[in-house]
Amino acid sequence: MSMIDDSTPWPPLPLAEWESTRATLHMWTQIVGKVRLALSPPVNHWWQVPLYVGARGLTTSAIPCGGQVFEIEFDFAGGNLVIRKSGQAETFVRLYPRSVADFYNEVLAALYSIGIEVKIWPVPVEIANPIPFPDDREHASYDAEYVTRFHRILLQADTILKEFRGRFIGKASPVHFFWGSFDLAATRFSGRRAPERIGADPITREAYSHECCSAGFWPGSGEITGPAFYSYAAPEPSGYAAFRVLPAAASYHPALREFILMYEDVRRAAAPRRVLLDFFQSTYEGAANLGDWDRANLEQP
Repeated sequence: MSMIDDSTPWPPLPLAEWESTRATLHMWTQIVGKVRLALSPPVNHWWQVPLYVGARGLTTSAIPCGGQVFEIEFDFAGGNLVIRKSGQAETFVRLYPRSVADFYNEVLAALYSIGIEVKIWPVPVEIANPIPFPDDREHASYDAEYVTRFHRILLQADTILKEFRGRFIGKASPVHFFWGSFDLAATRFSGRRAPERIGADPITREAYSHECCSAGFWPGSGEITGPAFYSYAAPEPSGYAAFRVLPAAASYHPALREFILMYEDVRRAAAPRRVLLDFFQSTYEGAANLGDWDRANLEQP
């Protein structure tokens, strides 16, 4: 693998070339995310659990702890997991190739060393065949160059999703990174409750309690063999799959029930920002128009 120009805002990120690193980093983010989940007060739609894109990586933001606060940051630029507790010096856990089990033990030990005792359910979620963190020596890769590329793309996607979010004055989520599904997402809401999902687990029931349209980015998995942008409506209105969206390279994936725009089509475009905004806007319009949203009172004039 050759190094790429640091000024390239849309670097190549072939999933096959960093899959082992992606899988390991996914587990590491779940460990940190579960710490935030364990200590943060509940917020609607599970908004207390995600991480956030920062200038150097991903961060938990402030977490309350015994009258103080702390935060944990994946500082990809510096090659460290940084733990900052109010009134104390920073604590570091190096990011380098080693097993999930070793990373898990070191993170908990680092937290304990600065007076943070936390118990988390030590099993990953939203993946097939999960291995408990203390037993996972299968995932042990960390290629800093590809992680840097991934972060650079997240910076671009985060900025554009925030611009898109700013057009909407109705209820909308922050732009946040969900460590369970390992994707960046932003969600708009119609203002109406959604039909109850009979048989849904409590997490899904709360996440989709209200009508919404969500858009985001993830590095790919399963049938999507490369990084991609996505958009979907929940519940999906009749005719949504056939709605004409932009750009022409975007398509509806019937198994996922989402519109998909491959990252390669975006990064090779003459104007990636415009292409992405068109994708987010047109897929939202499909959800809003077919779902009879009150657009006049939900959008910026």
